[in-house]
Amino acid sequence: MDRLQLELLVVSALLATCCTANQASISADLVNTNVDRTVDLSSHLPKITNVITVQNTGSSSAKSYIYAVDSSVADSVSFVGAVAKSSDEDQRLTVSETTVANQVGKVFYRIDLASPLAAGQEVKIEVESFFPHTLQPYPSEIAQSEKQLVKFATSALFYSPYKTTKQTTVVNAVSSNIEAYTKTVKPVSAQDNSITYGPFENTEPFAEADITVHYENNSPFLAVSELDRLIEVSHWGNIAVEETLDIRHTGAMLKGPFSRYDYQRNQDGQASIKSFKTNLPAAARDVYYRDEIGNISTSNLKELDDSLEVELRPRFPLFGGWKTHYTLGYNIPSYQYLYNNGDKYVLKMRFVDHVYDDQVVDYATLRVILPEGCKVEKLVTPFTVNRSPDQLHYTYLDTTGRPVVIAHKSNMVDAHIQDFELHYTFSKASMLMEPLLAVSAFYLLFVMVIIYVRLDFSITKDEATESRLRVAGLIEQIQGQQDRRSALYQSYDDAINKYKSSKDNTGFIAKRKAIDADYKSLTGQIAGLMSKLKAEGSDAAEKVQELQTLDSQVREQVNLAITYAEKLIAGKMTKQQYLDVEATVRSKKEDYYSKMEGILANL
Repeated sequence: MDRLQLELLVVSALLATCCTANQASISADLVNTNVDRTVDLSSHLPKITNVITVQNTGSSSAKSYIYAVDSSVADSVSFVGAVAKSSDEDQRLTVSETTVANQVGKVFYRIDLASPLAAGQEVKIEVESFFPHTLQPYPSEIAQSEKQLVKFATSALFYSPYKTTKQTTVVNAVSSNIEAYTKTVKPVSAQDNSITYGPFENTEPFAEADITVHYENNSPFLAVSELDRLIEVSHWGNIAVEETLDIRHTGAMLKGPFSRYDYQRNQDGQASIKSFKTNLPAAARDVYYRDEIGNISTSNLKELDDSLEVELRPRFPLFGGWKTHYTLGYNIPSYQYLYNNGDKYVLKMRFVDHVYDDQVVDYATLRVILPEGCKVEKLVTPFTVNRSPDQLHYTYLDTTGRPVVIAHKSNMVDAHIQDFELHYTFSKASMLMEPLLAVSAFYLLFVMVIIYVRLDFSITKDEATESRLRVAGLIEQIQGQQDRRSALYQSYDDAINKYKSSKDNTGFIAKRKAIDADYKSLTGQIAGLMSKLKAEGSDAAEKVQELQTLDSQVREQVNLAITYAEKLIAGKMTKQQYLDVEATVRSKKEDYYSKMEGILANL
């Protein structure tokens, strides 16, 4: 035997061992002593509930129970859940899909019992199973005003790998308008909207008795074709959730045209869907509801005790075969769903949330965007999902990208509204990365602006432009100095008036010396600036020279005003004489002031 043959034998043995380990065995010691079976057809989502009393007739204990799915609906089963019934409190049991040796093509689930079932003991188990898209519209097309009729096919007997001592099946329809049902399987009785088959006694394993129920059902036949649930986690206290959905009406197709007039007038279209209600977390805020056109205003938000109820009304009613597309988003505080111990974090949220009552989601995609710098450890889900490779998402101020965890699940119902756990690590120091990047970006921007303003990147210098800039700067300085010198003229007048009223010659002389010093300094500065203007060859130098000449004339009038005030105080001039000469001096000064302002305006 060569090496290749030996390796093939080893691989075959390993595969056989794995398959054997995953297979479950059917114990002949277990017997279904009583089964109460309820087929709930009150909505578009059929649900079968089996309350099973199991007895161990063998000599050894049993740890699990094998549950088989009726072959007529086995291909459509979405969820199987089980609880152990007791007088104290029901206990949820672990259910997992399995295979059974020599039972090819059949669907089995292994239910792990809460405790081993000892010999001679009994346990009562309640098993719920959901079967989306098994209600068939019949007829398949209806007019706008017609009612919707559907058919459902199943077995009147409990499909089980064990013997069943006694069993009863009750079919509950949503309406008492039952067109037809199977009467060949007996005993059978019907009352209002309920059909009872049985009791049946001592049925063999895998026994079946096909039945069909044809009845009226105008429930909302909604199905989510595709759900994209996006969760963006921020360690700054917020989690953003956005769901994008494609929803279709899976009931009987609309036959003929749609009349909006008849729809509004007669309130017909019982099988159509005008609106549906979605429940959001109680802490949700900033809720928005929009489609490709934009925001949809025909929605209402109602606060309940433990949730927010959003009534979503599409832009048009949904008839059979019609579909709509929309986006629903909101924000929630992260402290309610995000837990951490040091650098280890756990995000605990729902894989899918409530879309509408008795929801059916054909395909769901969950995407969780974590903060940049996170290291994903594991994703724990309450049911089997398909995990896609992690991706990176880039947004503002990202460098290495934010990790995105992606998971998919198909054929989901209300029972799948359960929490997942996403474990990851994140260093708190990484939270400072984006603020530091923002600060660095602004710092670099300011540095670049400073460099651009301060440096001259021209190849040759423009002497004319530079000269104009220098002249403009000199003129601006001259105007400023002249404004200060003009203020000194008023200071002279104030000092003279105070001298005339107080006759304090000593104080007047001191005040005059201080003003003279400031005046001399300003006049000298203006003269220096005028010299620089002449050096630049600017015509403005002549105007400044004229300004200086007028200033000298103003100064002469100021000196005259001082002289006349001194004569008035000394009694060498009468008051009337002083008033006459003062009026002349004031008139001349105002004339000079006007000319100086005109020169300053034209500089």
